[in-house]
Amino acid sequence: MLHSKTRLILWGCCVLLLSGCSFFIVEPTPIAPYSKTATLPLYKLEQWSFEGRLSITGRTDSWTANIDWQHGFDKEKIKLSGPLGQGATHIELGKGVVTIDKGDGKAQTSNQPETFINQQLGLAVPVQSLRYWVIGLPEPTQNFVETETGFKQAGWLIEYKQMQTVKTTAMPYKINVTNEQVKLKLIVDEWLL
Repeated sequence: MLHSKTRLILWGCCVLLLSGCSFFIVEPTPIAPYSKTATLPLYKLEQWSFEGRLSITGRTDSWTANIDWQHGFDKEKIKLSGPLGQGATHIELGKGVVTIDKGDGKAQTSNQPETFINQQLGLAVPVQSLRYWVIGLPEPTQNFVETETGFKQAGWLIEYKQMQTVKTTAMPYKINVTNEQVKLKLIVDEWLL
């Protein structure tokens, strides 16, 4: 009799533990679709960071990575890494200079950030504009055309597939950035504002 009660208690604990695990893999609850008007106050946001997953596909090449992006007043720090942090590449942008450290002790610096980053990645990605696009804003120095799910700017289509609430602010969760040659997909797992 005691043996069957113990088995029943253990079975109940297993069910509770397994059901509890599902809470950790639930995606953020979708909120209202993208609205440029709702994101306008973010132009004043001086510091933010996020962790997520990134995939980039070109005509002949593609890759995926975990991404950790920290934005400060005058500096961007981007870490790209594989599973469990393997093969980490650190990119630091600030005042017209970029430094890329692939973890081999041979950090490289250039005063042509966009060109240098694209040479290192092997794909043309508008890193300077992405600083705005990832938080839901068009780059303020270029013209843009609004679309139903985002906007077009500098030959790129930026689509916010899903938004999430961070504190009281609507922030991107799933973003697609595409042109005729490159498709970039970003999923933001965690924002820190």
